[in-house]
This record gives sequence, C-alpha cells and structure tokens, in this order.
Amino acid sequence: MTGFLVTNGLTKRFGGLTAVNGVGIEVSSGEVVGLIGPNGSGKTTLFNLLSGFFPPSAGSVLFQGIDITRLPAHKRAQKGIVRTFQLVSVFDSLTVWENLVLSTTRRLDSNNKIGRFFLAPAGSASIYENCRLALREVGLADLADHPTSSLSYGDKRMLEIAIGLSLQPKLFLLDEPLSGLSDHEIGLMVELLFRVKESFTLIIIEHKISKILDLVKRLCVMNYGRLICQGEPRQVLCDPEVSECYWGSENPFSFA
Repeated sequence: MTGFLVTNGLTKRFGGLTAVNGVGIEVSSGEVVGLIGPNGSGKTTLFNLLSGFFPPSAGSVLFQGIDITRLPAHKRAQKGIVRTFQLVSVFDSLTVWENLVLSTTRRLDSNNKIGRFFLAPAGSASIYENCRLALREVGLADLADHPTSSLSYGDKRMLEIAIGLSLQPKLFLLDEPLSGLSDHEIGLMVELLFRVKESFTLIIIEHKISKILDLVKRLCVMNYGRLICQGEPRQVLCDPEVSECYWGSENPFSFA
C-alpha cells in the first residue's frame, strides 16, 4: 500500500444513528476497489465523507499524504477527487455539451462566474479538449448538441461518467453506476470502466457484484457502518460473516 487514500477511525453520526463507525481503509494509487454491503450499511455515507459532502463526526481522511478532513467538496474536486451519485445528476434543461462544459468549468475553476459560461467562450482550450475526449470515450459525441432531456437514462448515466472523466480524476468514486441500466447498457458501462480504469484510482459501490468481480482487485464489505471484511473478491464472498450479513445463510456465489 502506498497510502494514496487513508482513513482513520472515520465516523459519521446523525443524532443517535451512527451511519459510519470507525472505518479505517487504505487504498493504493491505481487500485480498483469494490465497496459492497446491504442497503443502509453506510457505503454512500462513506463516499460523502471521502468527497467532502458530509463533515465527519470523528476520524480523518488523508489524500496523497495531506489531511483533507475539513476540506470542502469543491476543493477536493480540484485536487482530483471526483464522484458520481446513485441517482443521475445532470441538467435536463441544457444540451449534452453544455452540461459537460459547465460542470467541468465550475468544478475546476472556483473563481469562474456562472455568467461567463453564457457570455464568453466556454472555458479554456484544455477544458474544451477534455470534454470532447470524454464525450467520445463514453460514446456520446454524436449527441453533443442534443437536449439532455431527450437522452435515455443509460445515456444520462454515461454523461455523468463523462463529466467525471473530463475532470481528469485522480480518485474516482462511482456510486452504483450500473443501477437502472439494461443488460446491454451494463455491458457497455463495464467495458468503459475496463478501458479507463488505468487512468486513476477507482472505488465503486455496486449491488450487481457479479458484474464487477473481474474489474476490481479488492472487495471491502460494510455492515452497520463498519468495515467487516476486505480482500481478494472471491475469498471475501466466501467469508461466512459476509454471507450472513449480505445474503443470509445461503451464499449465491460458488467458486469451487
């Protein structure tokens, strides 16, 4: 481990509820990690703590050796921590291209005023190029001028991924990217992740575990806010405690 991302005793309480409870995790640069667990186990709350959307009740977050525990979300994005959400978050009132450039410009340039996007050329040449390449990567280049409202849910998900890619992330946090997609769209998304995963460190929350087994190198399992198991994916899925908390007494996976 290189200590690219390190959490120590990371905790988040909401009144009497402890959603994340003393989580300590270390992720190396370039690693692809899967984060799984039952609904309500604290996975998305952990992402909110890593990305700065929630302040922790206790504990710390170190990114590339720097303590970012109190750094706000937009500052973390500028440092290269990028995340997506369970529900697709794009602007239906804008075109695909406007969504991409506006989101990228706002995240990368904290001094940029919203009016400049509409009154002046959109962003710098580097931002423009990053956006163009990201659209091509996710297969939406031909839809750049289309209203986002006309896209399918799967294409909106791809647009959200494109926004993340255009920011050139160092750490990419994907929250259930396969949720709501058809089997065909899931295949396209997994192929995309295989193509781009060498460019950054990736942590992915996903309930469709079988779809990411070959993608991730390590699985981390949460239950009741705690990290209960981590390691090589197939070994983790055979762990009795993981089987009990996640699937009950019967484990649907067999690797014999």
